[in-house]
Amino acid sequence: MRFKRASLYLVVLASIFLVSGCTTSQSEESSGEGETLTISLGPDLMTWDIHNHTTTSTEAIHVNVFDYLLMRNQEGEIQPHLAKSWKKVNDTTYEFILNDGVKFHNGEALTAEDVKFTLERVAKDESLRSNGDYNAIKEIKVIDDFKFQIITDAPDPMLISRISRQASGILPKDYIEENGWDYFNENPIGSGPLKFVEWKRDNRVVLEPYDEYFGKKVTDWDKVVFRAIPESTTRVAELLSGNIDIAANIPPSDWEQVKKSDVSKLVSGPSNRTYLLFLRTGEEWPTSDIKVREAIDYAINDKAIVDSLMNGGGTPTLTRVNPGNLGVEEALYGKYNYDIEKAKQLLKEAGYEDGLSIKLAGPSGRYLQDREVMQLIAGMLAKVDINVEMNILKWGPFVELREQKKFGDGYLIALGASFFDAGQSLDYYSSERAATINGYSNEEVDELLAAAAVSTNEKERIKMYQRVQQIANEEKPILPLFQLNQYFGVKEDIEFQPRLDELIYIPDIEKK
Repeated sequence: MRFKRASLYLVVLASIFLVSGCTTSQSEESSGEGETLTISLGPDLMTWDIHNHTTTSTEAIHVNVFDYLLMRNQEGEIQPHLAKSWKKVNDTTYEFILNDGVKFHNGEALTAEDVKFTLERVAKDESLRSNGDYNAIKEIKVIDDFKFQIITDAPDPMLISRISRQASGILPKDYIEENGWDYFNENPIGSGPLKFVEWKRDNRVVLEPYDEYFGKKVTDWDKVVFRAIPESTTRVAELLSGNIDIAANIPPSDWEQVKKSDVSKLVSGPSNRTYLLFLRTGEEWPTSDIKVREAIDYAINDKAIVDSLMNGGGTPTLTRVNPGNLGVEEALYGKYNYDIEKAKQLLKEAGYEDGLSIKLAGPSGRYLQDREVMQLIAGMLAKVDINVEMNILKWGPFVELREQKKFGDGYLIALGASFFDAGQSLDYYSSERAATINGYSNEEVDELLAAAAVSTNEKERIKMYQRVQQIANEEKPILPLFQLNQYFGVKEDIEFQPRLDELIYIPDIEKK
């Protein structure tokens, strides 16, 4: 096995050198231009439209170009950012004061009018993917250039979390109105610590420091490159050959090689991300029968997946809401169902004594061991005579397939929870949201989620969210599998610590 592994890396490294005319090495990018920081998170950037995606690996790039009103620190605490202060006026109104002197990358001042333009767009345009997270906003009331109020239709206990994360980066109103969205998406500007240089699709994003940034400036790097390398073997080879400085999602099989290398180290940390198996509940699908969904759950050994594919770097769970998130049902965390005989009995009771066939879709190159997780699940289901036809795709095509609901009987995905609030994580169980995914509907769940969404009583919210998790565990429209940890390969002379929210914030990455 060691010989095969070494041979594989020699082949990969040789192929990298052979295609050197098609790719640019870090040393070439850096030649004559100072220090270049090169990072690969796996997939390519999806879009420069901060409101029209829900992908953390894309936001991890965006956060360096577009500033949030508030922002979580490394410990997950919400801190002032563009807004230097805020206060609650009443149950439906918060007032904010912006920092003076903040400028967009074209030199124009960032004001409350830009905040109004940004947040009202995502709140009112139902075609945008992030609309559901912001449609509680009724209006942004501008008081002066630096003071404004966010007014919601009803009390929104998650508002402060919303504006400290994805889709709340502030956009340049005048620049977009003068040039149009198509031009902006090709030539984006924000107010963040880095500014746009180029985007070569399916290849790389290049950014450079913004010298007039109002906050912590990027001083150790003259250029930052995010390379799209979906294949983990290639990412590791590029790391070990010195062509990239930080590589995400290092497979356990490569940990020792990364740690023993003279050029790199393995850096790990927790995440707020959970592997999930979404299953159809509509009548025309065999998974509409709760016994079939239960059988699938009992046939999958979550701990075996964590132990064999993640080398123990994860925690089995029966809920998508993890510890540290408001509303977690602790009794479901750290547990899993696995009983082959029970799975077979459930299938027999459902009328599938001789087994059945299902189609499952999943991504490749987006999450740690995503392809391998799908393959192992298929193997486990085969032991109870559930034949799985797998459709494993790169991230972009997978997202398109999922949005078109062409994924078959279900799909595998690993979702994060950027608000650290059960209200966001459990929204997938609401009839309205589930209608676009797997068709699940439960009247009690809808009532609980609706009440919790506007409740200002935190204890009552927690109780309602815990009840939703209990129902979800009983009805199983989504099978939580395990919470996973993060593993990065990092060049020895770089200081980098993974954030719980999985953002890659360049001002915090320094050279030793």
